[in-house]
Amino acid sequence: MVRKSKKQRNAEQRIRQQKNRDMARECKRPTRDDIARTLLWQMIVTAEGRANREAFLAKLRDEVVVQLVRQGFDRKESKAVFEAIASKYRADQPPFRIKRHLHNTVPANTVNQ
Repeated sequence: MVRKSKKQRNAEQRIRQQKNRDMARECKRPTRDDIARTLLWQMIVTAEGRANREAFLAKLRDEVVVQLVRQGFDRKESKAVFEAIASKYRADQPPFRIKRHLHNTVPANTVNQ
């Protein structure tokens, strides 16, 4: 059996990946990044109601920054980006763009069911 060329394997991989993306879109399946963005927003917004909000956010920021530095990102830049995100996130204004490809979705202000 002859091994397929790299070009042919890559072409087949592109087709498989496109099928996976199409299926995920059809099933309205969130990506890992969608969940990560939502989780970070939820954690920052949850801190709003705490008496120790600043301490909570500082601890969260420090833990996130440590992981980013381990990946090779700059500590100072990572802190700055986190602080910018935290200052923009508010409970009454979710920062997410509407996913137009997810037509017939539940509005963002709908209570969990």
